[in-house]
Amino acid sequence: MTSLTVVGTPGERRVTLFARACAAHGLPEPRVTPWTQVLGSDRAIRFEPGTLVRIESPGEDAAADALLRGPGEPSRVGGGAAWYAALTAGIERVRQAVADAPGAGLLADPGEIAVMFDKRLCHARLSAAGVPVPPALAGPVGGYAELRERMTEAGWNRVFVKPAHGSSASGVVALQTAPGRIRAVTSAELTGGALYNSLRVRSYDDERDVAAIVGLLAPDGLHVERWFPKATLGGRAIDLRVVTVDGTPTHAVVRASRTPMTNLHLGGERGDLGAVRAGLGPEGWSRLVDVCARAAACFPGSLSTGVDVMVGTGWSDVAVAEVNAFGDLLPGLTGLPGTGAEGLDTYRAQVAAILRRHVPAGVGAGA
Repeated sequence: MTSLTVVGTPGERRVTLFARACAAHGLPEPRVTPWTQVLGSDRAIRFEPGTLVRIESPGEDAAADALLRGPGEPSRVGGGAAWYAALTAGIERVRQAVADAPGAGLLADPGEIAVMFDKRLCHARLSAAGVPVPPALAGPVGGYAELRERMTEAGWNRVFVKPAHGSSASGVVALQTAPGRIRAVTSAELTGGALYNSLRVRSYDDERDVAAIVGLLAPDGLHVERWFPKATLGGRAIDLRVVTVDGTPTHAVVRASRTPMTNLHLGGERGDLGAVRAGLGPEGWSRLVDVCARAAACFPGSLSTGVDVMVGTGWSDVAVAEVNAFGDLLPGLTGLPGTGAEGLDTYRAQVAAILRRHVPAGVGAGA
């Protein structure tokens, strides 16, 4: 290995943290190829011979977002199908440029990133591998009326409606129905006939609003799962984000919330991992870690994954909600005991894995 290159947004937090991790291990600062260059230029992308290329999230770069979804307000919900098509086309350009550079290599498999960014494909891959996942409605769901009809057929009155290509809970709707009543919980704000991302989780109880929300989301594709009742701690529902490095679960954070959305940027809090381990017991914790490892094994070409895993109300069942290609942004979180990542954050653990894979002993070994 002669160098590292990151396809990302210069100055974005993820890129900065990875660069710091490289420095901590005695490696030169990675070069950065901006997503705007990958997405917005017809010129060929070129990488140095021998470089290892890390594909990072486009982040919240408004210019990159416009190239992915088209011009518009960055906070809008929707455009996921266009975003996905542009992202996968951009990643294919990166793959071809790596193939054209002698000795260069990718740190993640482009096809695996594509699967992780399609919740329907990801769910199907996990299910086929025997990884526990919530049951999901098969085939496309064309709109609100069809959703309600399919829920009735399945005998479900509580579901999670997820945009097929969304991230960070954008557009996700936790839907509960009962005779004469409906409640949809989401971070999407319905304003003027359009949906916008909000940092506040809100509830909609008017069926006309709920139908409008689902109708706006449906054209980009929906993934609908039966609601998995989560265990609680201190009156808050909990799940975990477990980061894997080279297939090994190395980092875990508990996410706790009084709403169905546990995402930390939506008001979720970091919970007590010790309390979760105690609730599960040694066998339950071992089962949860094994499930995360099995989920990561579905993506063997990826240096890292972020597995969102849920614990059931009885503290016995676990299920994987999704697997994230860029799920490692957990600043300050160090590795679990016995994983080899003790004292290392998620980025330093990944750089250590890169060194084990690609660098001769004694080169860049600082830690």
